[in-house]
Amino acid sequence: MDFEASSLADDSYPIEVAWVFEDGRSESHLIRPAPPWTDWDPEAAAMHGLTRERLGAEGEPHDLVARRVLETLGPHEAFVSAPSWDGKWLSVLLRAAGLPRHAMRFKPTAEAHAAAVAEAWGREPTPDELEDVVTLARISVATEPVRHRALADADQELRLWREVGRLAASNIPAHPGGRRDRD
Repeated sequence: MDFEASSLADDSYPIEVAWVFEDGRSESHLIRPAPPWTDWDPEAAAMHGLTRERLGAEGEPHDLVARRVLETLGPHEAFVSAPSWDGKWLSVLLRAAGLPRHAMRFKPTAEAHAAAVAEAWGREPTPDELEDVVTLARISVATEPVRHRALADADQELRLWREVGRLAASNIPAHPGGRRDRD
């Protein structure tokens, strides 16, 4: 799951949310800002390419998006690459919709990566081993620049998780004693 936001300021708010399930099914929603949401950073807009005008015209009402997030993802584990930021924006979205701000919690993608490696190896990886596998996976999937759009970023996280699992299943790098030697 991934959010795009108006900025990284304290009063920032979510402007787009997307998620991708393990099987590749996905959803993406532009979010029409709630009336009190006024923060806007032109530098952030330059990165994601969205405008307040487009959000007003094409965005879905924030309360409907909030309900859709809970309805669709509530029964599942939801992983995000930036839990503190994504958690903040989920909280802002839920509160604006009159829903409990802790109605859903995120897990860091690092937990999903560690679980994929542990499943393939039959044991928990050391932190160094996990870092090695994730680094190789990042190199492998880094064929496209980050687009800073919620669906593209969520899809990239799914590809990374799958690659972590593929590399671990290939026993790369499985070094039972810890970190492999580096030249």
